[in-house]
Amino acid sequence: MQKQLEALQTEMGEKTLEVSSGGGAVKVTISLQQEVRAIRLDPEFLKEEATVVEEAVTEAVREAVAQSKKMNDEAVQKITQSLQVPGMPSLF
Repeated sequence: MQKQLEALQTEMGEKTLEVSSGGGAVKVTISLQQEVRAIRLDPEFLKEEATVVEEAVTEAVREAVAQSKKMNDEAVQKITQSLQVPGMPSLF
């Protein structure tokens, strides 16, 4: 199982997901290990008030982290399910 988890961590570090906010004006690319790889902003969107841009960036980053964490957790759970013993509390 240790090797499976190590392989999974490597795989999660290589896989990415893109999340957008502000109607697509903000795009965040993140690995499934919650490593932000890129933040792209539409140049037209930067003409908005600073608070609007800040809120959209913050929301995109939060959503990207949440989605990538959920996907990572689900992948780990698939591996650890094989260790579950009926009647015993989960360790993971």
